[in-house]
Amino acid sequence: MAFIGRPATEATSAVRQARDFLFEHATDYDGAVAGFQWPKLDEFNFGLEWFDVVAGEHPDRPAVMIADEDGSARSWTYAELSRRSDQVANWLTGLGMRRGDHMIVMLPNTIELWELLLGLLKIGGVAIPTSTLLSPADLAFRIEKAEAGFVAAPVGLEQRFALAPHDVKRIALGDKVPSGWMDFAESYRCSDLYRVTEPTPAGDTCLLYFTSGTTSQPKLVRHTQVSYPVGHLSTMWWLGVRPGDIHLNVSSPGWGKHAWSNFFGPFLAQATVFIVGYDRFDAGKLMRVMDRHRVTSFCAPPTVWRMLIQADLTQLTRPPRELVGAGEPLNPEVINRVRDAWGGTIRDGFGQTEMTCAIGNSPGQIVKDGSMGRPIPGYDIVLIDPATNEISDTHGEICLPIVVPLLPLATGYYKNPEMTAAAYHDGFYHTGDLADRDEDGYLTYVGRADDVFKASDYKISPFELESILLEHPYVTEVAIVPSPDPLRGALPKAFIHLVDGLTASSRDAAQSIFEFTQTRLSGYQRVRIVEFISGLPKTISGKIRRAELREKEAQCVASDVHSDAEFHERDFRS
Repeated sequence: MAFIGRPATEATSAVRQARDFLFEHATDYDGAVAGFQWPKLDEFNFGLEWFDVVAGEHPDRPAVMIADEDGSARSWTYAELSRRSDQVANWLTGLGMRRGDHMIVMLPNTIELWELLLGLLKIGGVAIPTSTLLSPADLAFRIEKAEAGFVAAPVGLEQRFALAPHDVKRIALGDKVPSGWMDFAESYRCSDLYRVTEPTPAGDTCLLYFTSGTTSQPKLVRHTQVSYPVGHLSTMWWLGVRPGDIHLNVSSPGWGKHAWSNFFGPFLAQATVFIVGYDRFDAGKLMRVMDRHRVTSFCAPPTVWRMLIQADLTQLTRPPRELVGAGEPLNPEVINRVRDAWGGTIRDGFGQTEMTCAIGNSPGQIVKDGSMGRPIPGYDIVLIDPATNEISDTHGEICLPIVVPLLPLATGYYKNPEMTAAAYHDGFYHTGDLADRDEDGYLTYVGRADDVFKASDYKISPFELESILLEHPYVTEVAIVPSPDPLRGALPKAFIHLVDGLTASSRDAAQSIFEFTQTRLSGYQRVRIVEFISGLPKTISGKIRRAELREKEAQCVASDVHSDAEFHERDFRS
């Protein structure tokens, strides 16, 4: 029997009208900003009123395609995922899940992840996407903090839940399901028609996301049934993804960017989510798989882009139409290398777990290397000077006005009024990120407010210095922090992870790096100390923990105990 899908509702039509407006102004930045409006929705269910409607219109279009390293791939159509998620929704309901119940979803990039997330959406259950790398203590903290009554994980990771409360319902995916766990495969026995009993209020909780916690314990961000599901229209427009596109985003499940570009953004565009599975990242294999399956839009974090330019970029003979970077700002060296090889320009963007893409270099616009672009349609970006707390035209903390509720912005932090009040106050949401704005409205990332420091009374942006150091052939990763100094207040110090297989001695490498920075940085910016380390401390989502490095450096200076791998610029002066 032919697949029919679900009929469109008024909410479907409102979302489609907003989306189609963005399609019509795909490369018209001024027109998109002037005319775009977020749809006004009292009720909405992304699984039922969007995905299932799209499935009825394009039943045979691949929704998700997962490829192996050898290039072989399997795909699942919109119709297949619609039916399958109905089965999952019915099965979960039979287990006792009700609207508003919370589930920790700790799954890798397998098709069951999309089946489960769509099933939860249809019920009105609350997904808490979680990395598969978490420890038992981390999971126990998250289960308690998020008040999760359900958990889902692959067979083989059940011991990670050893500290979880006994009354939590456990769902396992895979063969040989352990005792005490429910077998996800049982969901195949359920009806593939989920009957809707009542509408889904737009303000209901849809997702809870733990932030990375670079400076403190993770916060639990609360998103509604529209803030991410509809708010990612901005992300879709920034990505440049279109109906029928094959979109590859390199991101692990459990973090907001996965929802941005592996779920809501492509599905809003009626495109295909493309996943490449691998045990260990290999830039060459990735490019060959992309070539074989003709990926049309590609988004990756700076770490992946840096690994790609160290490989032979010409292995990709059919570069994607859209190239996007996200997670942290890209330095110009990477952008230039990719442009020379592929003919396209990587377009940077900015957002947080708390929001969708808010700032970006959009398709068809002039890209200023080093800039993360201009405000995305639907967003008003205000810079507030941290010193004066006044609005500035040129420099300050990136803030979003919330006098009128902003649809794509999280409502706050789950059951944490103190943290919510610290970020949402005086009519603005405060991102904690600093930026400069030029005369054309382009914003350039300066750094986290906590990371920017003064040396000899000059303000130092770690990102600016790191971008220069990453151009040195010896440097794979780098983090700049202040090293306390009695005369200058602080000296810029670089913690550096050198490239694999480096044959030069650490001292020779240090001398080469100091000489390199002397010709590329102003006197007040020059890196005065370098320390080579085997790896930079990072959050589980891959962000560098500069706060940890700052604390380490302060303790070393206070105790006058230093690493043998630390070198000072003064030691190399003639």
